[in-house]
Amino acid sequence: MTTAIVWFRQDLRLKDNPALYHATKKFEAIIPLYILDEDHDWATGRAQQWWLHQSLIALQNSFDRLNLKLILRKGDSFKILQELTEKNIAAVYWNRCYEPHFIKRDKEIKHQLKLNGIEIESFNSHLIHEPWEITNLQGNYYKVFTPFWRAWCKKSKDISILPSPSKNIHGKKIKSDLLENWKLLPTHPNWAIGLDQTWKPGEKSALDHLKYFISKKLENYSKKRDYPSDNSTSLLSPFLHFGEISPRQIFTAIQQTEIMHPRISTQCEHFLKELVWREFSYHLLYYFPDLPHQNFKKEFNKMSWITDKKMLYAWQKGKTGFPIVDAGMRELWHTGYMHNRVRMIVASFLTKHLLIDWRIGEKWFWDTLVDADLANNAMNWQWVAGSGVDAAPFFRIFNPNLQSKKFDPEGNYIRRWVPELKDLTKKEIHEPLIRKDYPSPIIDLEMGRGRALRYYKKLKTND
Repeated sequence: MTTAIVWFRQDLRLKDNPALYHATKKFEAIIPLYILDEDHDWATGRAQQWWLHQSLIALQNSFDRLNLKLILRKGDSFKILQELTEKNIAAVYWNRCYEPHFIKRDKEIKHQLKLNGIEIESFNSHLIHEPWEITNLQGNYYKVFTPFWRAWCKKSKDISILPSPSKNIHGKKIKSDLLENWKLLPTHPNWAIGLDQTWKPGEKSALDHLKYFISKKLENYSKKRDYPSDNSTSLLSPFLHFGEISPRQIFTAIQQTEIMHPRISTQCEHFLKELVWREFSYHLLYYFPDLPHQNFKKEFNKMSWITDKKMLYAWQKGKTGFPIVDAGMRELWHTGYMHNRVRMIVASFLTKHLLIDWRIGEKWFWDTLVDADLANNAMNWQWVAGSGVDAAPFFRIFNPNLQSKKFDPEGNYIRRWVPELKDLTKKEIHEPLIRKDYPSPIIDLEMGRGRALRYYKKLKTND
């Protein structure tokens, strides 16, 4: 009986999974395998460890219906694959990852296993178009989103979805780790209670979120997406990160909705741009692999960032004295998520008012967000800081109080996450008076803005 390993990574689903689909078509027996390999600079953050634990349980439940066992192993990916392929395994199939350390690792594994006579096939599952498939007229990569979007749309005509495997798949008995032994869940203290209350990871939940978004939220997406109390975003980003749903599934569902309801075509386009922004971030990471570590704009290498552990701690814990900032940081800690508009506000506050290095904020988000893609996280932090491609100018500095009044006018978002202010009026809540039960502002906004502008001017002068 011919047998193939299907190596799961960022594709924890059965439907529209190219590696799984093609392996089941060619081989008589399948070994689904997940390897926890953390030997790199961007090991899984604590919030995503919680999600991964739940997602692997959901994936095993899906395999139960096919009478297959998901094999779990922890350690060096190459050593584990080499060991397993010595047991009469003909092939290893996987879906590609695009983070620099994974690209390097996968190339080495592919080369060595091929030398050992193992068939290797890899597929695109995590993106609609791979980074090298979209280039400008000169054959170079895009550094501005709008022309990338136009080029991306021209290539996105006929996109199809692969079905889940049928139920007549054979497996093979292989020793597996116990998921509990990986200790991905927090215990003492259990800080993930809010995550348990907020999320249900897994492929079925991802599809449910997509259906709910299309039926209940899409129609008013562009009008409400910036208002955190309305909860009008899709909440699909963590499911996308872990591959519990594919971007192709989302794209085709939105396309079909647009065909059926042409009156909301503008809303469909607004949402698809967010999906393509994610693809743009992978496009940039592929061509600029230092994106998570280095300023894209080299003049920012001269920036004199400020090290202030006290202010950083206040920002991390939601105790800055600025209600919208504190609400966002507390939402993040409780749910592993933060509304996108608020992410921009808290990132601007850290990098501009506090002049703390964007890489410190990036690391904090990596550890606390359930949806922290390496590409998206790095690009968005550099976008806000002003050091990235197609970035907001450094001198664009969000005033958190004004942002709060504009995007949370009734103060409902703040009241939810900063309950000590819940009794204030909608006028008072954005700039609360000095109170015993709430921190005083850690910085004067005008002073912080003026200092940031001086630093930026100095950068431009020295350039």
